[in-house]
Amino acid sequence: MSTTTPQTMLISERAARIVGGTTTGQATTLPAPSLAVAPTTVASVFKRAVDLAGSAVGLVLLAPLLLGVALAVRISSPGPVLFRQLRLGRGGQPFYVLKFRTMVADAERRMAELEARNEASGGVLFKIRSDPRVTPIGRFLRRSSLDELPQLINVLRGDMSLVGPRPLQLRDSYRLEALDPEAFARRLSVTPGITGPWQVGGRSDGTDGMVRQDIDYIANWSLGLDLKILFQTIPAVISGRGAC
Repeated sequence: MSTTTPQTMLISERAARIVGGTTTGQATTLPAPSLAVAPTTVASVFKRAVDLAGSAVGLVLLAPLLLGVALAVRISSPGPVLFRQLRLGRGGQPFYVLKFRTMVADAERRMAELEARNEASGGVLFKIRSDPRVTPIGRFLRRSSLDELPQLINVLRGDMSLVGPRPLQLRDSYRLEALDPEAFARRLSVTPGITGPWQVGGRSDGTDGMVRQDIDYIANWSLGLDLKILFQTIPAVISGRGAC
């Protein structure tokens, strides 16, 4: 039996245990944010205003596309249209990220059996080039990054930003926290984003590349840098460089 106490348990592990121990019909009480966050400035307030406007306009303009993708997911395989997964946001605040479902309904339960096939370097991320859990329509949605569009709702809610470090799966977050707690905390000092420096940079150098680019983004953040990443996201999506 584990001797880890609530006081010494990693933040991501605590969130995972709370959710994992929740039974149907029970309310889930998530841990409160407990990490230092970047200070609020005039520029950060303006960034939030851009997020609100951008996500609201995006949801309206993309409504026909969102509906079409939702119908395609619904008729292509059994399961819900949207996939909800717990992630850690600014300050370690847990939230549910939204995506169009690209995998079979029991994909989460099958992850453990595929762990030995993980192709990502660095011991943190979980990536398989030909993941057997991904559905045919899911492969297209991932290549085109259309599966990420529901995260405009997360941006509208304030869980995410248009630009920022990508929120990791709890499995990946737990491993990063154990391997490099300083980098883990630094990434969570800002609001996670739909797109970020690692996505437009081609996802090179595995975990080390992701962490290095995210921390560099945080250290040198500006509204101009966000605009640059947003513009770079378009060719990255078209070429498939920013796809999962």
